[in-house]
Amino acid sequence: MLIPAISRLLFCLMIVGLLCLMLLSAHPVSAAMVEVADLVTHPDQYDKQMVIVVGRVTSIQTAENRQGQSAYGFLLKDTNGTVKVIGLGKTDVHEGEQVIVEGVFSRLRQAGRAIVYNEIKANSIRPIDRLHPDFVG
Repeated sequence: MLIPAISRLLFCLMIVGLLCLMLLSAHPVSAAMVEVADLVTHPDQYDKQMVIVVGRVTSIQTAENRQGQSAYGFLLKDTNGTVKVIGLGKTDVHEGEQVIVEGVFSRLRQAGRAIVYNEIKANSIRPIDRLHPDFVG
């Protein structure tokens, strides 16, 4: 039983690594692959920087902004922390799904009277279990 579990884990890590390489080569803007815990413990280091983070989707919410555009938000969790992810448009992710998020991290953002901490404005979100078969060797 342990061997198949390890094989699945190694396969997932390989896919994440390949996808991150593709993301980095496809975008001229340099993005850092970081863990959620790094963002939370060193937010100043990543403030206003493009980041790539892997985690599990929780607490999905959808809404419309003041201009009538669809928007979404969810919490991205890994074993060591949580960050908020926001974006415009509709998202194709589901509760509990493992995803790769690429976007700009903000350590804080003023939203009216509220201050939002540790947030990523997503440029792209890719579910790991729905990767395109051409990306897998």
